[in-house]
Amino acid sequence: MTDLISSKGRMATSGPSNRELMEKAEGRKSSASDAASSTPAPAVRDEFVPSDVAKQAMSSEPFDQAKVDAIKQAIQDGQYPLDSRRIAESFLAVERMIGG
Repeated sequence: MTDLISSKGRMATSGPSNRELMEKAEGRKSSASDAASSTPAPAVRDEFVPSDVAKQAMSSEPFDQAKVDAIKQAIQDGQYPLDSRRIAESFLAVERMIGG
C-alpha cells in the first residue's frame, strides 16, 4: 500500500485493520467468511452532558446589544476613538507570529 499523504511514496505499514483490532479486543478471531456474514455491531454513542455553569453560559445573551448599537452609531458618526499606534503594534505582533 502506498502512503498517499507523503510525496516520497513510502510504503505504509500494514497493520491490523480496525475490525481486526475490535475483534481482538472482544476476544474473537477474524475470518473472511465471518466478516462477510456478520452484521455490524451497533455504534457506540457518546453523550455530551453540560455542567450547570455551561448551561447558564449557553442560555445567557452572549453580548450586550445596546453597547454594540452604540459603538455602531459612534463609528457612523465618526466619533469612535481609534488608536492608530495600538492598531499598528497589533499588526506588527501578528506579522512576527507568522514569521513575516
